[in-house]
Amino acid sequence: MTPSHLRRALIAGLLAAFASLAPARAETLDKVTFGTNWVAEAEHGGFFQAVADGTYRKYGLDVTIVPGGPNENNRMLLIAGKIDFFMAANTLMSFDAVANNVPVVTIAAIFQKDPQVMLTHPDAKVTKIEDLKPLTLFVSKEGMGSYFQWLKSEYGFNEKNVRPYNFNPQPFIANPKSAMQGYVTSEPFAVEKAAGFKPNVLLLADYGFNTYSTLIETRRDIVEKKPDLVQRFVDASMIGWYNYIYRDNSAGNALIKKLNPEMTDDLLAYSVAKMKEHGIVDSGDSLKNGIGAMSDERYTSFFNKMVKAGVVKADLDFRKSYTLRFVNKGVGIELRPNKP
Repeated sequence: MTPSHLRRALIAGLLAAFASLAPARAETLDKVTFGTNWVAEAEHGGFFQAVADGTYRKYGLDVTIVPGGPNENNRMLLIAGKIDFFMAANTLMSFDAVANNVPVVTIAAIFQKDPQVMLTHPDAKVTKIEDLKPLTLFVSKEGMGSYFQWLKSEYGFNEKNVRPYNFNPQPFIANPKSAMQGYVTSEPFAVEKAAGFKPNVLLLADYGFNTYSTLIETRRDIVEKKPDLVQRFVDASMIGWYNYIYRDNSAGNALIKKLNPEMTDDLLAYSVAKMKEHGIVDSGDSLKNGIGAMSDERYTSFFNKMVKAGVVKADLDFRKSYTLRFVNKGVGIELRPNKP
């Protein structure tokens, strides 16, 4: 064999060796654990979609989702370093973390609108938020410490008509002159199934309660040491949400039902439809900047409202609660239909 033939044979052998190694390298994925704040449901659908359809893997991530529940505290697992990302309920949780020196930071906001609503009976003739004042109001302990304080400061509500809401709709169903808190994606569905009437709903976000909801949190040390991993998780999650809301979400729903056997196809379809109808995931800033969008102006506005309502202290450095570094890049925006 001539030197040139030897050289060509050697090069061919090296190329073959590299080709055999390439799939192994491509399959080297970063393991990531993401904890939600409740059992698997449509309100978490984009994350399950990104697992089920392989989006996370395309971004080099092997993601395990750890569902929450009434006896779970996944945020504590995040703080303790047991998981990498956590789904926080709303902006007030982020403010509270700063107030208590908890080393977490919000990196994306999946819900542009908080899905909190007040439900009323169809015969109550409630057309605006002020019409709720004469009614008996079923409000949870958490609601009393958050949105109800805003209702007091912005609309002049008081506690005299408030009764405890214990996540049982029967007292509301039995009293036609009452209103009950809930999520636009679930409680109206449950009431209609149980009582046979379709309740009216008032979405508090449409009246100025402009907290973000369903946030992605991580620890500050992960942001500092692994920004590329954080960016990939955020980007892949946004792709998952576009696919879940606007495209074939059957893979995500199958995973949700596997993890939560009590979930039904009817409720999944209802929840997705209501998220789209009310712009829960995709409205406002996300229409231009992509799902997950956040802004300094929005945070400042909500902070000022919460200070006025006495929920947070005026000297809180709320800007420490979030970073815009990983959002507002329009990732996945091409997956949205022309009309959201």
